[in-house]
Amino acid sequence: MQIDILTKVVLPLALFIIMFGMGLGLKKKDFGALFLSPKALILGLTCQMLLLPMVAFLLAMGLKLPSELAIGLILVACCPGGVTSNLYTYLFKGDLALSISLTTLATFISPFTLPFIVHFAMSSFSVPGNEFTLPIVKTIIQMLAITLLPVTVGMLFNNLKPHLSSKIEPLIRRLSSVFLVIIVVAIIHKNADLMFSFFATSGLATLTLNLTTLMLGLFFAKISGLSQPQQMSIAIEVGLQNGTLAILIASTLINNPTMAIPGATYSLFMFLTGYIFCYLFSAHSNKQARLIKNV
Repeated sequence: MQIDILTKVVLPLALFIIMFGMGLGLKKKDFGALFLSPKALILGLTCQMLLLPMVAFLLAMGLKLPSELAIGLILVACCPGGVTSNLYTYLFKGDLALSISLTTLATFISPFTLPFIVHFAMSSFSVPGNEFTLPIVKTIIQMLAITLLPVTVGMLFNNLKPHLSSKIEPLIRRLSSVFLVIIVVAIIHKNADLMFSFFATSGLATLTLNLTTLMLGLFFAKISGLSQPQQMSIAIEVGLQNGTLAILIASTLINNPTMAIPGATYSLFMFLTGYIFCYLFSAHSNKQARLIKNV
């Protein structure tokens, strides 16, 4: 996978704008929502922080992925959710406050958890003569700059200029997913001659990670007795991770283009599978509601 101005400049800038927009959209009521449904919040965070990396480790070992692709897959699993999960939750009437709370908390936590998990993955999948290392403190600082800094700036801007913030935040929110699609398509275009090999080597692993975590998120939310909107939100937050952030970390922080491949294939799959999942879940929920109403 080529590392060029697209991944070195355009991708970080786009992610900064997206994270800044997330900060603009955070209101006091969103933080208050953290305490309205603690069971749903704890379940969602546990699945994101623990279940996702565990599934990625098992898939990497079970599918016998090459070292760099295995680490790239685990990197995807360690990234927080993104604006896509919030957008789908909004469009299909999930619990938006829960979705935003989970995305926000995961964004604040992941700079401290991701470096340690990826460092462990590098130690686990390194082979003699091809060892990988990750400077943990440096990576934490860089991730804070990539994720928390723009969110914090957005929150400060919202506090200082609330009227201007309320005008530009909806525009950035609507454009965020468009930015992500454009970035992924541009990366695919730049690597068009290699895309078949990308999917051949990591497509099965990333699609399986995506679908498995969607279903596991839904399963644990169901058996926990959560409402249907909460079930959708948790499934989407657990099943849709920020693949473009994984591409950025692999291509710039780690400087290993091969490790960015799972992030690219995952990003393509999640847009489609996430939409199909939400559509089917919403249709099923509406059907159940009509049946109950007619009884």
